Parts: sequence; C-alpha cells; structure tokens
Amino acid sequence: MTIEEAQQTVDSWIKTNGVRYFNELTNMAILTEEVGEVARIIARKYGEQSYKTSDNSFNLEDEIADVLFVLICIANQTGINLTEAFNSNLEKKTKRDSLRHKENKKLNGS
Repeated sequence: MTIEEAQQTVDSWIKTNGVRYFNELTNMAILTEEVGEVARIIARKYGEQSYKTSDNSFNLEDEIADVLFVLICIANQTGINLTEAFNSNLEKKTKRDSLRHKENKKLNGS
C-alpha cells in the first residue's frame, strides 16, 4: 500500500465507520496518547522500566499502527499530501545532513 492509498483508505474508513473526523485538536490529543503508548512499550522492552501486569495487553506493532492511523487522519483533514510532504522532507534532510552524520564522531566510533 502506498502512502496515498493509505490516506484514501483511512478517509474511506472514517466516512464509513467513523461518521466524521474528530476535530484537529482532538486528533492531536489522540496522537499524543498513542505516541505515549508506544513510548511505554519501548521503555519497558528496550529501556530500564519493568513490566506491570497491565502492560501485557500492549502490542508495539498495533500501537505504531495507531500512531500512523491518527497521523494520516490529521494529514487528511488538513489537506496534506503525505507522499509529497515526505519526499520534500527527505530532500531537506538530505541537503542539510549529507555530511553531518558521517562526520559525527559519536556515530562512527571515532
């Protein structure tokens, strides 16, 4: 599935199952909540926090998909073509960081 197809799929899902998009502020709050759930899993699986019984229901793959879904909702309702935005952003990063990371002694062990 392309990014454009994902945007179309989410839009169709919202119109069929979700009635309408939540407003942008609500979706921003939901995005923050979903990112928090990803952070919780990462902190326990890869970080130093220990698991709680209530953490057993969390699934990293599902939580990342939740983040993507809400991010696509925000893009759709604000008229952002994520394919164009991502390509533009990658071009910006390439110009800005083409040597920066290669010369970073912290990254290459020097």
